[in-house]
Amino acid sequence: MDFIPFTVIDFIDIFLVASIVYGLYRMTRGTNAPYILTGILLIYVLWVVVKALNMELLQTILGQVINVGVIAIIILFQPELRHFLQMIGRRQGGFSFLSRIFNVKDGNEPTLQPIITACAEMSATKTGALIVLAQRSDLSDIIDGGITVDARLSVALLENIFFKNAPLHDGAAIVQNDRVVAAKCILPVTQSPVPKSYGTRHRAAIGITETSDAIVVVVSEETGGISVAFGGKIERNIAPRNLMEAISKHFIINRESKRKRNKKTDKEE
Repeated sequence: MDFIPFTVIDFIDIFLVASIVYGLYRMTRGTNAPYILTGILLIYVLWVVVKALNMELLQTILGQVINVGVIAIIILFQPELRHFLQMIGRRQGGFSFLSRIFNVKDGNEPTLQPIITACAEMSATKTGALIVLAQRSDLSDIIDGGITVDARLSVALLENIFFKNAPLHDGAAIVQNDRVVAAKCILPVTQSPVPKSYGTRHRAAIGITETSDAIVVVVSEETGGISVAFGGKIERNIAPRNLMEAISKHFIINRESKRKRNKKTDKEE
Protein backbone atom coordinates (compact mmCIF):
# COMPACT_ATOMS: atom_id res chain seq x y z
CA MET A 1 0.00 0.00 0.00
CA ASP A 2 1.48 3.31 -1.10
CA PHE A 3 1.45 6.20 1.33
CA ILE A 4 1.27 9.80 0.21
CA PRO A 5 4.33 11.64 1.60
CA PHE A 6 3.65 14.35 4.17
CA THR A 7 5.59 17.45 3.16
CA VAL A 8 6.30 20.85 4.69
CA ILE A 9 3.76 22.37 2.30
CA ASP A 10 1.10 20.03 3.70
CA PHE A 11 1.96 21.16 7.23
CA ILE A 12 1.74 24.82 6.23
CA ASP A 13 -1.57 24.14 4.48
CA ILE A 14 -3.06 22.49 7.57
CA PHE A 15 -1.70 25.23 9.83
CA LEU A 16 -3.21 28.01 7.72
CA VAL A 17 -6.61 26.29 7.53
CA ALA A 18 -6.58 25.75 11.30
CA SER A 19 -5.66 29.42 11.84
CA ILE A 20 -8.54 30.59 9.61
CA VAL A 21 -11.00 28.29 11.40
CA TYR A 22 -9.78 29.53 14.79
CA GLY A 23 -10.02 33.14 13.65
CA LEU A 24 -13.59 32.59 12.45
CA TYR A 25 -14.42 30.99 15.80
CA ARG A 26 -12.99 33.97 17.68
CA MET A 27 -15.04 36.40 15.56
CA THR A 28 -18.30 34.48 15.82
CA ARG A 29 -18.03 33.55 19.51
CA GLY A 30 -20.96 34.97 21.43
CA THR A 31 -23.15 35.25 18.31
CA ASN A 32 -25.62 32.93 16.58
CA ALA A 33 -23.09 32.12 13.85
CA PRO A 34 -21.90 28.79 15.38
CA TYR A 35 -25.48 27.51 15.35
CA ILE A 36 -25.88 28.50 11.70
CA LEU A 37 -22.59 26.80 10.83
CA THR A 38 -23.75 23.66 12.63
CA GLY A 39 -26.98 23.66 10.63
CA ILE A 40 -25.06 24.04 7.35
CA LEU A 41 -22.71 21.20 8.32
CA LEU A 42 -25.65 18.90 9.18
CA ILE A 43 -27.31 19.62 5.83
CA TYR A 44 -24.06 18.80 4.03
CA VAL A 45 -23.62 15.51 5.96
CA LEU A 46 -27.24 14.60 5.21
CA TRP A 47 -26.62 15.30 1.51
CA VAL A 48 -23.56 13.01 1.51
CA VAL A 49 -25.57 10.21 3.16
CA VAL A 50 -28.51 10.65 0.76
CA LYS A 51 -26.13 10.62 -2.19
CA ALA A 52 -24.47 7.44 -0.95
CA LEU A 53 -27.88 5.76 -0.56
CA ASN A 54 -28.90 6.98 -4.03
CA MET A 55 -32.13 8.66 -2.86
CA GLU A 56 -32.73 10.62 -6.04
CA LEU A 57 -35.52 12.95 -4.85
CA LEU A 58 -33.80 14.05 -1.64
CA GLN A 59 -30.48 14.17 -3.46
CA THR A 60 -31.92 16.59 -6.02
CA ILE A 61 -33.50 18.83 -3.36
CA LEU A 62 -30.44 18.93 -1.12
CA GLY A 63 -28.19 19.33 -4.17
CA GLN A 64 -29.99 22.55 -5.06
CA VAL A 65 -29.54 23.77 -1.47
CA ILE A 66 -25.81 22.97 -1.60
CA ASN A 67 -25.44 24.75 -4.95
CA VAL A 68 -26.66 28.06 -3.52
CA GLY A 69 -24.82 27.47 -0.24
CA VAL A 70 -21.99 29.91 -0.97
CA ILE A 71 -24.40 32.77 -1.70
CA ALA A 72 -26.42 31.87 1.41
CA ILE A 73 -23.27 31.90 3.56
CA ILE A 74 -22.28 35.34 2.23
CA ILE A 75 -25.74 36.69 3.07
CA LEU A 76 -25.99 35.06 6.49
CA PHE A 77 -22.47 35.93 7.58
CA GLN A 78 -22.24 39.38 6.01
CA PRO A 79 -21.40 41.18 9.31
CA GLU A 80 -18.81 38.56 10.28
CA LEU A 81 -17.21 38.51 6.82
CA ARG A 82 -17.06 42.30 6.76
CA HIS A 83 -15.47 42.27 10.22
CA PHE A 84 -12.91 39.70 9.04
CA LEU A 85 -12.00 41.66 5.90
CA GLN A 86 -11.73 44.91 7.87
CA MET A 87 -9.38 43.25 10.33
CA ILE A 88 -7.16 42.12 7.43
CA GLY A 89 -7.35 45.48 5.65
CA ARG A 90 -6.39 47.55 8.67
CA ARG A 91 -3.04 45.81 9.11
CA GLN A 92 -0.36 48.47 9.08
CA GLY A 93 1.86 47.02 6.39
CA GLY A 94 -0.92 46.42 3.91
CA PHE A 95 -2.44 49.81 4.39
CA SER A 96 0.87 51.58 3.90
CA PHE A 97 1.36 49.76 0.60
CA LEU A 98 -2.15 50.55 -0.65
CA SER A 99 -1.97 54.15 0.55
CA ARG A 100 0.97 54.73 -1.76
CA ILE A 101 -0.93 53.19 -4.69
CA PHE A 102 -4.19 55.07 -4.15
CA ASN A 103 -2.60 58.19 -2.67
CA VAL A 104 -4.49 57.86 0.62
CA LYS A 105 -3.51 60.69 2.94
CA ASP A 106 -2.96 60.29 6.64
CA GLY A 107 -5.37 62.04 8.95
CA ASN A 108 -3.85 64.83 10.99
CA GLU A 109 -3.65 64.41 14.73
CA PRO A 110 -6.34 66.68 16.21
CA THR A 111 -5.61 69.24 18.90
CA LEU A 112 -6.19 67.19 22.02
CA GLN A 113 -6.45 69.91 24.66
CA PRO A 114 -10.18 70.66 24.04
CA ILE A 115 -10.90 66.93 24.37
CA ILE A 116 -8.82 66.64 27.55
CA THR A 117 -10.48 69.65 29.16
CA ALA A 118 -14.01 68.64 28.13
CA CYS A 119 -13.54 65.06 29.37
CA ALA A 120 -12.14 66.28 32.70
CA GLU A 121 -15.14 68.58 33.21
CA MET A 122 -17.66 65.95 32.08
CA SER A 123 -15.99 63.42 34.37
CA ALA A 124 -16.46 65.75 37.33
CA THR A 125 -20.18 66.11 36.58
CA LYS A 126 -20.62 62.44 35.55
CA THR A 127 -21.77 63.39 32.06
CA GLY A 128 -21.57 60.41 29.74
CA ALA A 129 -19.56 60.91 26.54
CA LEU A 130 -18.30 58.86 23.60
CA ILE A 131 -15.71 60.58 21.38
CA VAL A 132 -14.19 58.86 18.33
CA LEU A 133 -10.89 60.22 16.99
CA ALA A 134 -10.65 59.13 13.35
CA GLN A 135 -7.32 58.20 11.79
CA ARG A 136 -6.80 56.36 8.49
CA SER A 137 -9.78 54.00 8.50
CA ASP A 138 -12.85 55.04 6.54
CA LEU A 139 -15.66 55.87 8.99
CA SER A 140 -18.02 57.28 6.36
CA ASP A 141 -20.70 54.68 7.12
CA ILE A 142 -20.66 55.66 10.79
CA ILE A 143 -20.60 59.37 10.00
CA ASP A 144 -23.43 59.13 7.46
CA GLY A 145 -25.58 57.36 10.04
CA GLY A 146 -25.29 60.28 12.47
CA ILE A 147 -26.12 63.99 12.45
CA THR A 148 -23.74 66.22 10.48
CA VAL A 149 -22.06 68.87 12.66
CA ASP A 150 -18.88 69.90 10.79
CA ALA A 151 -17.76 72.45 13.37
CA ARG A 152 -14.39 73.36 14.85
CA LEU A 153 -13.44 71.24 17.82
CA SER A 154 -13.88 73.07 21.13
CA VAL A 155 -14.63 72.39 24.78
CA ALA A 156 -17.99 74.16 24.62
CA LEU A 157 -19.08 72.18 21.56
CA LEU A 158 -18.28 68.80 23.12
CA GLU A 159 -19.97 69.71 26.40
CA ASN A 160 -23.07 70.91 24.55
CA ILE A 161 -23.25 67.74 22.46
CA PHE A 162 -23.11 65.45 25.50
CA PHE A 163 -25.26 67.59 27.82
CA LYS A 164 -27.82 65.21 29.30
CA ASN A 165 -30.84 66.99 27.87
CA ALA A 166 -29.25 67.79 24.49
CA PRO A 167 -30.79 66.06 21.44
CA LEU A 168 -27.35 64.83 20.29
CA HIS A 169 -26.07 63.36 23.56
CA ASP A 170 -26.94 59.75 22.66
CA GLY A 171 -24.37 58.04 20.47
CA ALA A 172 -20.84 59.08 19.54
CA ALA A 173 -19.21 62.25 18.27
CA ILE A 174 -16.68 61.78 15.46
CA VAL A 175 -13.62 64.05 15.50
CA GLN A 176 -11.55 64.36 12.34
CA ASN A 177 -8.79 66.89 11.61
CA ASP A 178 -9.69 69.31 14.43
CA ARG A 179 -13.39 69.23 13.54
CA VAL A 180 -16.39 67.47 15.00
CA VAL A 181 -17.80 66.09 11.76
CA ALA A 182 -20.85 64.27 13.18
CA ALA A 183 -22.69 63.46 16.38
CA LYS A 184 -25.31 60.96 17.55
CA CYS A 185 -23.48 58.27 15.58
CA ILE A 186 -24.25 54.61 16.27
CA LEU A 187 -21.19 52.42 16.76
CA PRO A 188 -21.01 48.63 16.37
CA VAL A 189 -21.03 46.93 19.76
CA THR A 190 -18.33 44.34 20.39
CA GLN A 191 -19.32 40.68 20.29
CA SER A 192 -16.27 39.66 22.31
CA PRO A 193 -16.75 38.56 25.91
CA VAL A 194 -16.27 41.57 28.21
CA PRO A 195 -16.92 42.12 31.92
CA LYS A 196 -20.55 42.70 32.87
CA SER A 197 -19.55 46.01 34.42
CA TYR A 198 -18.93 47.44 30.92
CA GLY A 199 -21.79 49.65 29.79
CA THR A 200 -23.05 50.27 26.26
CA ARG A 201 -20.55 53.08 25.66
CA HIS A 202 -17.58 50.90 26.60
CA ARG A 203 -18.83 48.01 24.46
CA ALA A 204 -19.34 50.36 21.52
CA ALA A 205 -15.87 51.85 22.02
CA ILE A 206 -14.30 48.39 21.85
CA GLY A 207 -16.50 47.44 18.89
CA ILE A 208 -15.45 50.32 16.61
CA THR A 209 -11.76 49.88 17.48
CA GLU A 210 -11.92 46.19 16.56
CA THR A 211 -12.60 47.08 12.93
CA SER A 212 -10.79 50.42 12.57
CA ASP A 213 -7.72 52.30 13.77
CA ALA A 214 -9.85 54.93 15.52
CA ILE A 215 -9.13 56.00 19.10
CA VAL A 216 -12.18 56.29 21.34
CA VAL A 217 -12.49 58.25 24.59
CA VAL A 218 -15.31 57.28 26.95
CA VAL A 219 -16.65 59.12 29.98
CA SER A 220 -18.83 56.94 32.18
CA GLU A 221 -22.20 58.38 33.16
CA GLU A 222 -22.32 56.18 36.27
CA THR A 223 -18.85 56.68 37.74
CA GLY A 224 -17.37 59.59 35.78
CA GLY A 225 -14.38 57.38 34.94
CA ILE A 226 -12.46 58.10 31.75
CA SER A 227 -11.42 55.28 29.40
CA VAL A 228 -9.49 55.06 26.13
CA ALA A 229 -10.06 52.26 23.61
CA PHE A 230 -7.82 51.25 20.73
CA GLY A 231 -7.24 48.05 18.79
CA GLY A 232 -10.11 46.23 20.46
CA LYS A 233 -8.74 46.89 23.95
CA ILE A 234 -9.76 49.46 26.52
CA GLU A 235 -7.83 51.20 29.28
CA ARG A 236 -10.11 52.35 32.09
CA ASN A 237 -10.06 54.81 34.97
CA ILE A 238 -7.52 57.18 33.45
CA ALA A 239 -6.79 60.31 35.44
CA PRO A 240 -7.39 63.55 33.46
CA ARG A 241 -3.72 64.50 33.86
CA ASN A 242 -2.73 61.25 32.11
CA LEU A 243 -5.34 61.40 29.36
CA MET A 244 -3.13 63.26 26.88
CA GLU A 245 -0.49 60.53 27.00
CA ALA A 246 -3.08 57.75 26.92
CA ILE A 247 -4.51 59.11 23.65
CA SER A 248 -1.31 60.30 21.96
CA LYS A 249 0.47 56.95 22.15
CA HIS A 250 -2.13 55.41 19.83
CA PHE A 251 -1.80 57.90 16.98
CA ILE A 252 -0.32 56.14 13.96
CA ILE A 253 1.60 59.26 12.93
CA ASN A 254 3.33 59.39 16.32
CA ARG A 255 4.17 55.69 16.28
CA GLU A 256 5.59 55.87 12.74
CA SER A 257 7.67 58.93 13.63
CA LYS A 258 8.98 57.16 16.73
CA ARG A 259 9.80 54.05 14.69
CA LYS A 260 11.72 56.13 12.12
CA ARG A 261 13.65 57.91 14.89
CA ASN A 262 14.58 54.57 16.47
CA LYS A 263 15.78 53.23 13.11
CA LYS A 264 17.84 56.36 12.53
CA THR A 265 19.37 56.08 16.00
CA ASP A 266 20.23 52.40 15.44
CA LYS A 267 21.94 53.21 12.15
CA GLU A 268 23.97 56.00 13.75
CA GLU A 269 25.10 53.67 16.51
